[in-house]
Amino acid sequence: MKAGLVIFDCDGVLVDSEPIANRVFARELASHGLAMEPDEVMRTFIGRSRDTCIEMAGRMRGEALPAGFAASWDGALHEALRNEVKPVDGIPEVLRAMRVPFCVASNGEPEHMRIALTAAGLMPLVEGRLFSAAAVARPKPAPDLFLHAAASMGAEPRACVVVEDTVTGVKAAVAAGMRALGYAGAAHTDGEALEAHGATVFRNMRSLPSLLDEE
Repeated sequence: MKAGLVIFDCDGVLVDSEPIANRVFARELASHGLAMEPDEVMRTFIGRSRDTCIEMAGRMRGEALPAGFAASWDGALHEALRNEVKPVDGIPEVLRAMRVPFCVASNGEPEHMRIALTAAGLMPLVEGRLFSAAAVARPKPAPDLFLHAAASMGAEPRACVVVEDTVTGVKAAVAAGMRALGYAGAAHTDGEALEAHGATVFRNMRSLPSLLDEE
């Protein structure tokens, strides 16, 4: 079945934000006694919602992070995104040329998404089609967010194609009964892992339109 709706993840698929986010998170964790290198942070937390990351980090340090941690992390991350984030190579052209409806569904906080997409110059292309895990009971890897996005856009799950760069997101797409395309064009992605969990893997964003035309 050809795609009736394309659901894009945000971080790592539309905006090249993962290295920035994990560097900032590593710095914030270190200030609270949990020393991790950015690449270790990425391997441990990638694809998770903010609240899940904070809960996991608290367990790792043996004590919950302080109540103000989320606000401090958000502030530092948003400043870094405004100054540094760029669109994923090829994605502006792909979005402008899309021939089927599309939207964005991310475990990221709504404000985080808006700041990153605006800084990367993509907001005019996705305005009004942003969905966050904050709107559903369970974040990815549960299917809730993708099912919510599909229902909001008037699409049947079986007609949806999800573009993801993490195992967490691919698991959510498969659980929702949607076709998963795994973007493995960035250094942080593991194409073999994406494929093992049910995704068709591609490494050049400009090849996405041809994948969407496949039955």
